Amino acid sequence: MNLDLIGAVELTASAAVVLAALSIGFGSSAAARIRIAIGLSFWFVVVVILAATRALYYEHGLGAPGLGFAVVTPVIVLCSIVTRTKSLHENFQRVPMWLLVGVHVVRILGISFIVLYVSHRLPAPFAPVAGWGDIFVGITAPLIAWLAYRQVANARPLLWIWNAIGTLDLLAAVGLGVTSSPGPARLIFAEPSSAIMSTLPWLIIPGFLVPLLFAVHIGIFVRLRQSHRST
Repeated sequence: MNLDLIGAVELTASAAVVLAALSIGFGSSAAARIRIAIGLSFWFVVVVILAATRALYYEHGLGAPGLGFAVVTPVIVLCSIVTRTKSLHENFQRVPMWLLVGVHVVRILGISFIVLYVSHRLPAPFAPVAGWGDIFVGITAPLIAWLAYRQVANARPLLWIWNAIGTLDLLAAVGLGVTSSPGPARLIFAEPSSAIMSTLPWLIIPGFLVPLLFAVHIGIFVRLRQSHRST
């Protein structure tokens, strides 16, 4: 079984789903949606190039520091763009909460972490924690999205809890991934290391999906806080 090929198909499809959902949600017109899709697609292509050239691989690339930069920087840039761009900020206020939540269904593919762990290509505790956490968030996303869509009474606490779990899962995955990867930040010396996360196709996860979904989590927190203030 070629796990890399299967992963490439799964992750590209997941990226396409997230890209399409956010382009539709944040775009107020067809032209705006196309611009957003082009911008996100360009970012995706850059990540694929970095993975294909192994620019972030520890042996001859930037290693864990570069990977950390690739995860954190997009979150800051995305939040800044949405905050400072009037049209995007206004559209953010109108994006349905169910869409922001529902897009996390792609995290069901956290099963890939478990498969890679069983295949001795990723270490514990990184792979099991990241994998099962993503699976839980992905499986529960449709239910939470449905509650948000139906505006079920008293659903807000569940939204807060679910969003907190999803956020902590991503933070734990990034932290364990970095500390399991060869480099100065390595604290977990289980073998194999998490170095394959900087190669193709797996860099799509920390380089594209994680920053994008983390930014969505931040957006959900902002919207929940705003709705609390207005009640």
